[in-house]
Amino acid sequence: MVEAIVEADVVVVGGGPAGLSAATALKRLGVARVILLERDSVVGGIPRHCGHSPFGMREFQRILSGTRYVARLEAEAKEAGVDIRTRHSVLSVSEGEVSAISPDGRLRVQASRIVLATGARETPRSARLVSGERPLGVLNTAALQAYVHLQKLVPFKQPVIVGTELVAMSALLTCRSAGIRPVAVVEPNDRPTARFPVTLLPRLLGVPLHYGTTIDGIGGKGRVSDVTIRSGTQTRTIACDGVLFTGAFTPESALARMSGLAIDDASGGPVVDAFGRTSSASVFAAGNLLRPVETAGWCWAEGKRIAASVFADIRQGLPDRERTIRIRAGEGIKLVMPQEISRGTMRLALPDLQVRLSTKLQGTLRLSLKHNTIWSRAIDSAPERRILIPIAGIALPDEATDLTLSVDSQ
Repeated sequence: MVEAIVEADVVVVGGGPAGLSAATALKRLGVARVILLERDSVVGGIPRHCGHSPFGMREFQRILSGTRYVARLEAEAKEAGVDIRTRHSVLSVSEGEVSAISPDGRLRVQASRIVLATGARETPRSARLVSGERPLGVLNTAALQAYVHLQKLVPFKQPVIVGTELVAMSALLTCRSAGIRPVAVVEPNDRPTARFPVTLLPRLLGVPLHYGTTIDGIGGKGRVSDVTIRSGTQTRTIACDGVLFTGAFTPESALARMSGLAIDDASGGPVVDAFGRTSSASVFAAGNLLRPVETAGWCWAEGKRIAASVFADIRQGLPDRERTIRIRAGEGIKLVMPQEISRGTMRLALPDLQVRLSTKLQGTLRLSLKHNTIWSRAIDSAPERRILIPIAGIALPDEATDLTLSVDSQ
């Protein structure tokens, strides 16, 4: 097989909003050679499947559909001079080199800096341990949107939707655009995951929403015919022709793991500092690879800031990692990112500790050095809500050490 070797200043892996934003920003900052590698035949990540709005308010100050939004991002990247190479699956990342394969053969890109922006994926049925038959009609949101918006196909007419994250509301809009009428939305928690008022959408579309409910089993031979749902000790069967599993995202971190980068068990993504650096000094990370899951606009802005860190590292170097302080998720905390922070006055790509709770909690959010509190604030938050703690407001200890973030619930 033919192997090509090319050189770049920065190679970006992943062509979603974070990757496109980072690559475009790097070119605009003056980086000469920026290559973006994307495994799919087109760039855009999750939004390219979305034929509905709203996208683009943060980036373009106008409301766009997902497909038009992606087209704008791609056009900006090409106009800036980014070398976009689709159908390139990255096999490994090492210090100063990315190895990929495409229909044209193998490619090795030698670069001084690498940005990973491989995004996140929804948890499939198998990982959710849902029993029953294996009929046609069991999908996740990305597959549904690919069927409807890219292939112009309708995979079912009356599905049950599992989950109430923001992506579930996106799935409802996709269903509506294709004439699909969901028969129910089920949510295992006692309240929706997405914020009000978007959670009014099922009611506005006339779709029954069942809280505290799980899928107990899926029936049907050739195609889904029904599902059994459980609420407490009660079960009942709902007739349907499909099941749509939404949300429960996890970072697409297989490449980071195989490349030997340190992985944070809580977030599922690579361990990074406030500049977006991974455990490898020349490898940075951005977007939903860092934590599941943020909006396209948030990832776009984050990619831009990570690009500024990469540029600063190329031009003058970033602060030393030796005095880095590790932040660990304690009681009540699902994840905290970045996992490492340090003293200094340089502008941070990740200026806030981004925190998620695993359950609804009310009490005191506390950052501690052993048993001494160095920062705290009152909190009353549902699970999966974005909580931001400005790093600049934390009185960091003089010596590098580990800090623990926890919640003292009332």
